[in-house]
Amino acid sequence: MTNKLNGLTLDLEQTNKDKLKSVFPECFVEGTLDIDKLLSLCGAYIDNDFEKYKFEWKGKADCLRLAQKRSSGTLRPCKEESVNFDETENLYIEGDNLEVLKLLQTAYYRKVKMIYIDPPYNTGNDFVYEDDFKDPMAKYKEVTSQTTKSNPETMGRYHTNWLNMMYPRLRLASNLLRDDGVIFISIDDNEIVNMRRVCDEVFGEENFVGQFVWKSRQIVDSRNKTAFSSDHEYILVYSKVITNFKLHGKEIDITKYSNPDNDVKGPWMSNTMLGLANAAQRPNLHYSIVDPETGLEYPCNPDTGWRFSRDTMAEKIKQGRIIFPKKLDGRPREKKYLYELEKSTTGVTSVLPETVGYTLNGTKEVSLIFNDKFFDFPKPVSLMKFFINQATDNINNDIILDFFSGSATTAHAVMRLNAEDGGNRKFIMVQLPEKTDEKSEASNEGYHNICEIGKERIRRAGKKINAEWETNAELGIRNAEGNAELNAEWGIRNAELEGNAEIIPNSELRIPNLKLDVGFKVFKLDTSNLREWDSTPIENNDITLFNQRLNDMVDSIKPDRLAMDVVYEIMLKMGVPLDVPVSYIEVNKKIVYVVGDLLLLICFAENITAEDVEAMAEYAPAKIICAEQSFADDSALSNAHYILKDKGIEMKLV
Repeated sequence: MTNKLNGLTLDLEQTNKDKLKSVFPECFVEGTLDIDKLLSLCGAYIDNDFEKYKFEWKGKADCLRLAQKRSSGTLRPCKEESVNFDETENLYIEGDNLEVLKLLQTAYYRKVKMIYIDPPYNTGNDFVYEDDFKDPMAKYKEVTSQTTKSNPETMGRYHTNWLNMMYPRLRLASNLLRDDGVIFISIDDNEIVNMRRVCDEVFGEENFVGQFVWKSRQIVDSRNKTAFSSDHEYILVYSKVITNFKLHGKEIDITKYSNPDNDVKGPWMSNTMLGLANAAQRPNLHYSIVDPETGLEYPCNPDTGWRFSRDTMAEKIKQGRIIFPKKLDGRPREKKYLYELEKSTTGVTSVLPETVGYTLNGTKEVSLIFNDKFFDFPKPVSLMKFFINQATDNINNDIILDFFSGSATTAHAVMRLNAEDGGNRKFIMVQLPEKTDEKSEASNEGYHNICEIGKERIRRAGKKINAEWETNAELGIRNAEGNAELNAEWGIRNAELEGNAEIIPNSELRIPNLKLDVGFKVFKLDTSNLREWDSTPIENNDITLFNQRLNDMVDSIKPDRLAMDVVYEIMLKMGVPLDVPVSYIEVNKKIVYVVGDLLLLICFAENITAEDVEAMAEYAPAKIICAEQSFADDSALSNAHYILKDKGIEMKLV
């Protein structure tokens, strides 16, 4: 009669089957996919040639099954550890990222603009992501009560264990990226080769954007026995769809284009004409040119020659595009016109500049926040700002996801960049609550797991950033009121945000994003709030135990869970993002939760009647969700179904 929610996440396998069936229905026989027929329709005919290029390791097939295994978990809100819970759009999720990524599939499918991860580098030391193929949630409960384990090379499956950890997580992450989305992955020499091969498979070789080289170490390391100092790391970049993505690049300084001689073609700048080849390499680029006005002859540089052939150079001289110096020791230069610029940005070099900082800078940033050293090699905020600035826009509510959050540098960088450019980006941080070493400074200060450090960093950094931003915003308003140039600048920015082509009048002047979002909602991974049938075997046909299990299922919601726990689980399972606001109203003296702009009305009150449902329907929500046991009787439930059906409102039960 009505759809009933279960405690499971999106069925990825069935979703993929449905997609295939919609395109290739002839490849399904009695509901089963005929893979040979599918391949033949795509022009890949089976020839029994097993010697094909492919990337394999022990456990890969199990990894894929694990990625698609539905999760029975949920994310429970933790308001007391959050900042501005009811207003913020940022999320901090505490839990195993594999299960969390599964839980995010429905609500965040193809909604994330950028992912950044700094996964374990597989150095053979700490290795906490040891998955259980049978019961991931039980394994998570076990891991969070244990210390980390090592993954030494002597285990014989050094690379295999690491690949088994990364592969399912990347598969799930790829589903969350928008079509114009991108993922940045920090990695070092230990697994760079395997990471490239895994990403080629998950994201597609054709979607490889590039590989940054980051000089992470500022001081040479002399401790290595070979005297080799590994001073760099890599950042791999893969797009979701390469044709839909591009980095922003570096803005070209158009102030270099001037117009000293009032050229009718507009502003221009002078540009060198030196080539890159000697006479032996490119003899056609080595010749002298003559100024037609003075007759002075200018030889080329014997090491470089000119950039243009004789004919091209002659044409440019005829067009008046060559600037001749008055002395022979000078060099003729070419006029480059502003109107000829095809784009306003340059490319992004694969070798990151020093301005992005070093790990030393990241360590100092964390130390300044906590007055102590809690992390050895955190990424600097400047590095993360560089990537976020290149991949996201400041006015599109872009979501940035980091599911190896660690010290929460990514969250810090998002808040900092928003404060600098008036952006409205939002972050989702995911981190396993790894225990800190009992002898560490962090543990001595009362931080018993990494999540506690990350959340406190965001709190402190956000408070500082907001204080600075409010001061600058107030200063900007005061300056704009008395300064026409600043006033116009703010007006233009406001008009852009309002989608208005006209500049907003001075009397309506406001600074973009009058309230900077430095808050975050905390959620914690846990088992579903909805009861599940206990299917463990009953010994000796114990009828008492069987009856107890039946009685436990009368109430579909676990007794130790709060209403808001269930509300957010319903949101997740029904595809509503966790940053959508939740409020409540009273309907016939019963509490009803309102999700978003009447996306959902949720009620767990006792003795719900048909009249109550009729009153809820007056608000015209998209869906109404109630606990099945909440209805006064079967008649009330049946009548509610017909009332909502007549009004075109979907009803679901928990």
